Amino acid sequence: MTEAAVSVMGVSKTFPVPFKREVVVALRDLDLRVEPGEVYGLLGPNGSGKSTTLKIILGLVYPTRGEAHIFGQNSNEVTSRAAVGFLPENPYFPKYLSGAETLRFYGKLCGLHGASLSQRIDELLELVGLTSARDRRLGGYSKGMLQRIGLAQALVNHPRLVVLDEPTAGVDPAGSSDIRNLILDLKSRGITILLSSHLLGQVQDVCDRVGILAHGILVREGRMDELLAIENQREIIYESGASDLGATLEEVIREKGGRILAHRSSQTTLERLFLEATKK
Repeated sequence: MTEAAVSVMGVSKTFPVPFKREVVVALRDLDLRVEPGEVYGLLGPNGSGKSTTLKIILGLVYPTRGEAHIFGQNSNEVTSRAAVGFLPENPYFPKYLSGAETLRFYGKLCGLHGASLSQRIDELLELVGLTSARDRRLGGYSKGMLQRIGLAQALVNHPRLVVLDEPTAGVDPAGSSDIRNLILDLKSRGITILLSSHLLGQVQDVCDRVGILAHGILVREGRMDELLAIENQREIIYESGASDLGATLEEVIREKGGRILAHRSSQTTLERLFLEATKK
């Protein structure tokens, strides 16, 4: 078995309630595995434990019990995050910096300098479609542009794993589509992506596998096509043949000259799956 990009093993997390002798359980014995090169969607209603899971994976919060690893290294170790890029849900960037200056600042934090840093800035601005706005102050950027410059800073250190927390929050449909295409482009480059989002349609479009959290428990997980398949239902897609072909069985389709194009399980929607999984 290949080494996982992210592995969460038996992780539980509790938070004490101030001035009370009780705790809030955020995660309960969570097991999670993200394979290299895949796009994994982490879903769940508010308070389900998504943000806590991401923070534990990134080493920002220590688990009460269990461990999280990034490419085999314990996430509590600083070196585990050398190959990680992160875009938080509400990133803050100094509004007086330009797009290029912002990337230069984060590039230097990651140890890049000189010509290699300048080349990387040019590459990232082109990748996220902000070359024409490279010298514009961030105070003049739209919400979608800010999310794209945030995605660029998450990529400045050539990460093998990118963690995106609500990457399209507050972005209009056109901007959301651009970010979705960027995610697919990153996947084509072999970059692993761990994505948390409330936009189920977007998750359905880009993710290979999803996990659904509810009350700190992973209630459903699997490949997108397997999770959305409706049990005991099949679909047949065909073309041409007799006019009554749709009412016949597969054998009769062939007898009447029809051609079966696909034979697959009927599909539900990710939204319906999400609601059913989290209400139990």
